[in-house]
Amino acid sequence: MLKLGIIGAENSHSYSVAKLCNVEKAVPMTVPMIWGETPEFAKVAAEKGAIPEIVNDWREMLGKVDGVMIDHRHPAPHYEPAKFYLEHKVPCFVDKPFTYRLHEAKSLLDLAEKMKTGICTFSAIPIQTAFQDFKKQLVASAPVRAVNSSGPVDIESKWGGIFFYGIHQVDAIIELLGTDVESVFVHRNPPNAVATMMYRGGTVATINCIKEGGGGFHWTVCTDKGVLTQSDKRDSNPYLPSVRLIQQLIETNKTLFPRERMLAPVAVLEAMEKSIETGRPVAVPRL
Repeated sequence: MLKLGIIGAENSHSYSVAKLCNVEKAVPMTVPMIWGETPEFAKVAAEKGAIPEIVNDWREMLGKVDGVMIDHRHPAPHYEPAKFYLEHKVPCFVDKPFTYRLHEAKSLLDLAEKMKTGICTFSAIPIQTAFQDFKKQLVASAPVRAVNSSGPVDIESKWGGIFFYGIHQVDAIIELLGTDVESVFVHRNPPNAVATMMYRGGTVATINCIKEGGGGFHWTVCTDKGVLTQSDKRDSNPYLPSVRLIQQLIETNKTLFPRERMLAPVAVLEAMEKSIETGRPVAVPRL
């Protein structure tokens, strides 16, 4: 039975994953311990996820688990524990956003390769069955000319501004269109905003960043064969695909996605953050 340690307890992902493992026993993996940003966060997650042990220092899990899940609302704290566990050859799943800075993400992937240890990051939305079916429709209707995405984003969020929740739409667009983003621009209309992702080759993606309301996530895609739309339809157990991927990561100790696919969302979001600060378009570095 695989053992997964969870670092971070301030959102529902921690206890949702633990519940699938410890209570529903949906995969051959348990969550024996958790560290929380505060004792209160840790206690709530432990109770809801039936996690038997709360540790005072996330380093205490070393030698007691087969892999770790690193999960904070703000991506800035992700780097340090991921680096620590990779250095000790422990597979790491880092919840999205992967890191707060592109150079940190590159450093972690370089370290994982050096240590021959698996590391992965992903958003749950693109791996849902309905979204993957939507992607197949787009492939059959190619070429795609434009994508419009709408959903909740607070560009002034205390958990990393556009990184927090902006990751969902950015990651979904990258899943549909690929990683070759040339530039981004964020036009503010407080409390909302519109962001653009300009792809090399001419494809355009726009993101409606809606602070409140809006009806959840939604995508409209223009192709030469017509217009396709998709709302955010989740699997009956939306966390199960994620947990199965985490299980696969630990079992194989191999990174499951291409390097560019994991770097691209961080590169785009960091450029969007700069665009918000400057009020200008910002180039996205090649990966």
